[in-house]
Order: sequence, then C-alpha cells, then structure tokens
Amino acid sequence: MLENLSALVRENVQESVVNNSEVPNEKNEAVIQAASGSIFDALKAQIPSGNVDGLAEIFNSGNAEGSAVTQQAAGSFTDKLAGLGINAATAKSLAATVIPVILSKLTQKTADPNDNSFNIKDVLGSLTGGADGKFDVSDVIGMFNGGGQAQKGANTGSGGIMDKLKGLFN
Repeated sequence: MLENLSALVRENVQESVVNNSEVPNEKNEAVIQAASGSIFDALKAQIPSGNVDGLAEIFNSGNAEGSAVTQQAAGSFTDKLAGLGINAATAKSLAATVIPVILSKLTQKTADPNDNSFNIKDVLGSLTGGADGKFDVSDVIGMFNGGGQAQKGANTGSGGIMDKLKGLFN
C-alpha cells in the first residue's frame, strides 16, 4: 500500500512541491516520501487508538478535511519537512494543501469499483498489520485483546468494534 500511496502523492504534488521554489529539487522525493509516510502512519494509528469511527467517516464520506487523521498526518508531515531543512511556514503550507488532497484522493480511489489501485480490504490489511497484507477481522480483534482469540461477545452489542468496522464496508 505504501508504494501505491507514494505514487498517488507523486501524481498530485507537481504544483505544490515540485514547482515550489521553497522546496529544493533534490528534496522533492524526500518530501513525497514524508507525505506518504505521514498519511500511512496517521491512518495506521487510528485503529489501536480506538478512532475506528473517524477512520470509517473518512472512507465513507470521502471528506478528510479537518479530521483527526488529517491533523495527525499534517503534524507529522510538518515535522518531517522541518527535519529536511524546509522552513516552518513552507512546511505548514505544504501540509495544509497536500495532506487533505491526498487523503481525499485515497478515499475516492478506495470507493471507485473501476480503480483497483486501492482496495479498502487491502488498505485495512496494511493498516492492521495482517501477516498476509489482507484484511482479516481477526487481525483487528487481535489488536484489542493482545493477539488472542476473540472473546465471547467481543463482536456483539451496539457500539462494539465490529459495528464500527462494518461502517467501513457500507
């Protein structure tokens, strides 16, 4: 997934990164990797932190603007850009423009049945760390009970993890 995400960033940052005089040309690839890594890490952090609702909302609505995921990814991206020597104002501006656009494009691609570059099950598999890279509900349940088998009743009841995950497949 990270390769596809990097390609998505690369396709969409020509004006904001590559043609930006504040970003030295030799740092363009590092900026692209920083953006894709920041987005991936922010998405991945949502499930174990319990923000499955926020993750479902982004993928169901296709609107990442102002979400916790966007804010987390933008903050991480800004920090990574600072580490590359890019000034703070430019870093914040890039984060504010690049991150929401890429997250929106990602969610559009996962929802498009004619686009096989991102599949929601494969994305979730990458985010949950499934051994085979595929989404398996037991991978997610394992994250909440230390890797053990699902406890009886773990997938029942209103508001449980299974109800939240179902929102990703509507």
